This record gives sequence, C-alpha cells and structure tokens, in this order.
Amino acid sequence: MKQNEFKKRRATLMKQIGKGNIAIIASASHRTRNRDVLYPYRQDSDFYYLTGFNESESLAVFIPGREKGEYVLFCREYDEKKALWEGAHAGLEGATEHYAADDSFPITDLDDILPGMLENKGKVFYPMGKDSELDHKLMEWINNIRKQSRTGVSAPGELVSLEHIVHEMRLFKSTEELKLMRRAATVSAQAHCRAMQSCKPGLFEYQIEAELTHEFMQQGLRAVAYPSIVAAGKNACVLHYTENKDKLGKGDLLLIDAGVECEHYAADITRTFPISGVFSEPQKKLYQLVLDAQYAALEQVKPGIAWHIAHEASVQVLTAGLVKLGLLKGKVSKLIKEEKYKQFYMHRIGHWLGMDVHDVGEYKIKDEWRLLEPGMVLTVEPGLYIPANCESVDKMWRGIGIRIEDDVLVTANGHEVLTAAVPKTIADIEALMRGA
Repeated sequence: MKQNEFKKRRATLMKQIGKGNIAIIASASHRTRNRDVLYPYRQDSDFYYLTGFNESESLAVFIPGREKGEYVLFCREYDEKKALWEGAHAGLEGATEHYAADDSFPITDLDDILPGMLENKGKVFYPMGKDSELDHKLMEWINNIRKQSRTGVSAPGELVSLEHIVHEMRLFKSTEELKLMRRAATVSAQAHCRAMQSCKPGLFEYQIEAELTHEFMQQGLRAVAYPSIVAAGKNACVLHYTENKDKLGKGDLLLIDAGVECEHYAADITRTFPISGVFSEPQKKLYQLVLDAQYAALEQVKPGIAWHIAHEASVQVLTAGLVKLGLLKGKVSKLIKEEKYKQFYMHRIGHWLGMDVHDVGEYKIKDEWRLLEPGMVLTVEPGLYIPANCESVDKMWRGIGIRIEDDVLVTANGHEVLTAAVPKTIADIEALMRGA
C-alpha cells in the first residue's frame, strides 16, 4: 500500500485528537514458539493501519501541531549484524525516508525523550489496557511529570481510548483497502475451488487443507487470515473445528472455512459440499435451506438498513424451513420468539471484516443497531448444525453441518459480493466437482 494512504489516515487521526493532545501506540511484540524459535511476526493491526511499519520494538507518537513534525517513530537503530542474520530493517533513516515519519528516535531512548513530549498535554490517547507494559510506562512517565509541577510543567489530565477513534476509521474501507481485500477474496476463492476439485472419499482433512495452503502460497500470499477449518461429516457441527485430521467419508459433507491475508487484509469464505460430488436428498434439502437464508440476508445488505435485519431475515427463513422439514414443531413466530432455532443455528449472521477476520467497529451506537453505510465490509454466513447425538430429529438429518459464507461490501446502491467466484448453488457445486 502506498504511503499516501497512511498519511491520509494520520491526518484524519490528528484532527480528531486535536491540538494540545497526544496519541501513542506500540507495535506488536515477537512471540516465542519454543526455546529460541519465534512465531511468524504479525504487526498489530491498529499500529500498521496508522504507520505501515512492520517491525517490532517500535512506538508511534502523534502530536498535532508539533513544530518539528507531528508524526514521530521510535524504532530499532540499523544493525548490520542483525541484518545479516534476520534481513533488512528500516533503522532511523528508513523510518523517515521510507515510512514518512517526521522524526525518528532509537527505541532505547524512549524513557529519555517521550516524557518531554507528554509535558503540558491535556489528553493522552492510547490503547488502554491492551499492553500492560505500555500502561505501566505511561503512568510512570505521567507521575514523574507531576513531580515537576513546581517548575510550571503540567502532566496530562486525561487518558482516552485511541481505539475508539481508530476502529471507527477502520470500519470504512478506502479504494486502496478494497483492492487488497479483493485480492485476498480472489485468491481465497481459487483455493476453495481447488479444494472442491481435489476432494474425494478416502483423503484426509489435512490433505484438503494442504490444497488450500498450496493455492495461497502459489499466489504469493503466505499468511492465512485464521486457522483453516476443514471439517468432514459430524466435525462440521463443531463451529471452530481445526484439528483437520479425520478421513473423508463417502456420503458425508465437507465444510471448509478458510481465507488468506493480503497485506494485513483478510478474506473469510465458507463452503459446504459433498465429498462424493453429489448431495444426498437430506443434504440437498438442508443445504438449499441455508442457501435460501443467505439470499434472504443478502437482500438486506444495503445502506440505511440496520445491522441486525439481515440476521433476522436468516432466522425467519431457517426457522420456517426447519418446521417444514420436521426438525422443529410449532408456530414459526413463537419458535423465533423463544429462540428454539438456536439449537441448530446458534451464531449470528456475520461480522465486520478487514485487517482482522473478526474486524473492529461498533455494531451498536447508543444501544441501537447501527445502520449499514457504503464502505463497510461484512460477512454473511448462515448455518445449520445437527449434532450426531440429536435424538429429537430423524436419523437422516443427524451429523450434518452446513455453513455458507461470503464477504460483502456495502455499496452506494446495495452490495457487492467479493467472494462470488466460489460456486454455492447445488447445481454449480456438483458441476465443478464433476468437471474435476
């Protein structure tokens, strides 16, 4: 992503912070996997959103109206030995030349320099409670400034959540962000199609996961947006199943929930399809019901419609369908009021999508469901899960788990399904698998 995009974000942030105040945010830390081996590094989403800087041991400072520059980056100094062992890193010069910081300082000098920047500021905006080390440091700096009150120096009097501002900004995707999300969606869609075409009885779930990973990496995207779910048969009734170790049985369904990340932006797709390539009659009836519920929900994704309306549309369709198929008994309206459908549909219709797969942004404003607006991206993912031990329903339904999930952009006139390239009708799925 171009640096101009990050500059625009910082300018928006500065306006909301206001002169006389300051904001600080720290990078993510490296995490130890075992002994001296680290997990692959993933930058904190909020930090990256504002800086584009992808190194640990860094801290960004935003000071509206500062004469020497409003954006200051504390980071590691360039180390030739470190570069030899671990690769290139920006250093102080790179922070200003390549990442557009107005000023840069060694992270080792943080305790000497940052307290001076806090002096005479009214408010400090930072991610409260997220980083215990930063919480402790900030209070230490502020208390030291308070001790200097006789010299005419004042300490900040108010701590404010930086996330409240940044997360509202992140909720609305720019043109540049949508380019990355479309790329993630396209590659993820290709991976799902590859998995469908590779699937056959006797393989193992992890072999299908390998097909997904292969496609991600072949396309140059190495980070999954979340651990892939490859759940055959009754495993699909475990919503966050990730063991991916069982054999694919003939006659069962395979549920895959997987997406890749493109420059910190996630895709999130779920498809459910027959391992043998053809749906059985019970599978077909439940699958079509879930698909009809998704279509009903998608009709409600447009500007001016409250967030929860799509979920309610899916509940209406699923509950009526479950009654028609005999899995629920009673009046539809009463079953919905009493939430009887939750034994088979226990999650909501979706979530915000962006730099995090379950992305940030409020769902309610002042206790009211917020209205959808252009630029928001969300998932629409109804499902039905009939546990194998559910004795209240006919045996033919037991052990079937189905979810259909797409990534959806709210547009000025309605919506755009970013993941439409993955087949989801019964006929299209069977045709794709038959063609393989």
